[in-house]
Amino acid sequence: MIVKKTVQILCLLAAVFMLLFTFHESSFAADRKLTVAGAADLSLAFKEIAAEFEKETGYKVVLSLGSTGMLAKQIEQGAPFDAFFGANRKFVEDLEKGGHILPGTVELYAQGRIVIAVNSGFGLKITSLDGLRDGRIAKIAIANPEHAPYGMAAMEALKSAGLWEELKPRLVYGENIRQTLQFVQAGNAQAGIVALSIANIPGIEYSEVPLNRHRPIIQAAGVVSSSKEKEGARAFIKFVNGPKGALIMKKYGFLPPGAR
Repeated sequence: MIVKKTVQILCLLAAVFMLLFTFHESSFAADRKLTVAGAADLSLAFKEIAAEFEKETGYKVVLSLGSTGMLAKQIEQGAPFDAFFGANRKFVEDLEKGGHILPGTVELYAQGRIVIAVNSGFGLKITSLDGLRDGRIAKIAIANPEHAPYGMAAMEALKSAGLWEELKPRLVYGENIRQTLQFVQAGNAQAGIVALSIANIPGIEYSEVPLNRHRPIIQAAGVVSSSKEKEGARAFIKFVNGPKGALIMKKYGFLPPGAR
């Protein structure tokens, strides 16, 4: 009888211990947070990717999205990011050279596309860059080419088509590619050149710009040197480049790096 009671007590203690251990582990997972700085073209894709990563790892992912150049400056100034996903590999590689990105962690993760976007309520269908010459288009929105890679690509495409000087007086500049699309959505610009990854939304019609009109938009990521969650940051980059992440990126129109 005593032996039986002793066994029961030991089993109960073991169950309590396992319960406490599980609670501790889940609490620890819930406390872990990753702050990911990303180019604004990732806003839709990364919302889905972050949710999947959270399910698998227990991390809470906080996204901070903006223009690649502005985010790079913030990282140089010590912003508390864990991982950085730029829309242009040069910004990320320059941060690595400056000691702001952990050496050996830079990885390519996507190639972006640009499109000509118009508000569907405007009643004008534009299928080529030359269509932007239409006199009914008073303003054309692009991201600021000084710090936004998609703005650089838009400028290159217009120059390649021989339209830059002609259309330059009509250009309005967004701080990032999301704000650029918002100009078109709000009617502040009748057309814009934006990222394909954010263009497939209600109220917007778009046509793709041929890849040979601009240099490839090769996008890269890296672990921020000052991060306190370096392993988590590595895991997030790996997840983006893994099967689930790659499928979501493809869904939003991203190509693999190097595709033509």
